[in-house]
Amino acid sequence: MKRLIFLSVLILMVSVALFAQVKAGDTAWVSSKTAAVKASTWFFAGTKGTLNMGDQVAVLQINGSWAEVRSSANSSLSGWTSVNNLSSRRVVATGAAVTASEVSLAGKGFNQEVEDSYKTSGNFNFDDVDKTEANKVSQDDLYKFVVDGRLFTGE
Repeated sequence: MKRLIFLSVLILMVSVALFAQVKAGDTAWVSSKTAAVKASTWFFAGTKGTLNMGDQVAVLQINGSWAEVRSSANSSLSGWTSVNNLSSRRVVATGAAVTASEVSLAGKGFNQEVEDSYKTSGNFNFDDVDKTEANKVSQDDLYKFVVDGRLFTGE
């Protein structure tokens, strides 16, 4: 049963990624609460600025899972962000208090109603998931972990 759920979620995520991809030359909107605009496609590259949910950007080019973007509101803000932060559909930020993960999951068809149905129909412990999601690690600490552990730090 666990394999079936995992496989179903994986297929859903892949299909959403394939059909919602942004391309070079597109206009896109930030779909996460915030999106760091980085100097390069390296995860630990310096941050040039931040975009917020609903901000419109021009997609200049795509490099793997990174998109080079230029802010429509501030043309001096350009750089690289994860394509996962972008949507080819217009995103409107509202005053509703939702988290970036809730927005992301809702875009994949997973919302509070679906979570509640899982809670009532099985032995899923979402408290552990919530605890894990609450953990925050700074970029500096993460970089130190990668270097100290001699992990691959490539782009």
